[in-house]
Amino acid sequence: MKLRFLGKNSTVGDCPTLYATDRDTYLVQGWKIFANDLLMQLDISEGETAVEVPTELFEHLTKDGLPAGEIRRLEDPIMILTPGGTFVVQGREVTDPEALAQMEIPDYETVVEVPKAAITALLEEPREADLQRRAQPAL
Repeated sequence: MKLRFLGKNSTVGDCPTLYATDRDTYLVQGWKIFANDLLMQLDISEGETAVEVPTELFEHLTKDGLPAGEIRRLEDPIMILTPGGTFVVQGREVTDPEALAQMEIPDYETVVEVPKAAITALLEEPREADLQRRAQPAL
């Protein structure tokens, strides 16, 4: 799997990161979830896990050619908003040694793979496009 770095939101000791892959997916590197109240909200299948990341991480989607990088819609089980204002993102746990070798992952973080279509469906369309559509006469 080939990765393309899109961006990270780093503070001291934390490094949630977003990558695009050559498989029409995104890799979301984030904090492992240990809070029982969050885990109880998720229905995690075998081979899947979830990570917690700052909401600002998805601003880096603009580097993948998307018109808006701000997540405006949330859909279980892909993404939920926590009371602390972070996102929990669920997806297939990344176990590919080649992909993992391209990342620096602290012990308290892990990586999930999410289809691009699932993430981009959560983006709000830019307001200008909506206004242009409304201005066009119906056929």
